[in-house]
Amino acid sequence: MTIDYLPETILSDGEEEASSFAAACCRAEKLALKLIARAEQNSFGLTAKLERRHFDALVAKTVVSRLLARNLLDDVRYAELWIRSRLASRKAPSPQWLLVALGRRGIDRNSSLKALNNVFDPQTEYEFLLKYLEKTRFPQSKRAFSLRAQLKYEGFSSEVIDRYFSDFC
Repeated sequence: MTIDYLPETILSDGEEEASSFAAACCRAEKLALKLIARAEQNSFGLTAKLERRHFDALVAKTVVSRLLARNLLDDVRYAELWIRSRLASRKAPSPQWLLVALGRRGIDRNSSLKALNNVFDPQTEYEFLLKYLEKTRFPQSKRAFSLRAQLKYEGFSSEVIDRYFSDFC
């Protein structure tokens, strides 16, 4: 069976532009899926990677939005995995440091806080606080309220700080 194309069928400028946009989105999505298959991505980073590979910003944002809607891309999931990897490698000095570092990776504060809360149950956070104190080696002469303020500034929860002071002070 052969298909005859009508030579008189010509795309309008708008149709041609829409077709070109759809084709670019298809190519960008194919690349995005390859990147996601290789490693977890976040929306900011994936958008930047697509733009570096010469996809138009609108194409990159459209593809990222579509992947977010299909749950193939999730900033909270990315942040949780990133936090866990930093904790496992002992490269995270404090919760505040984790939040700032995630912000530098384009993760919004709400997603970062949600991921941090998902990763840190009270016991995990308490152990993290003990490691923080061990690394920073606060002098014994440092007053309790000063240490409490420092721990709060570093992002530890009030409950975990209170537990530390009831256990050790």
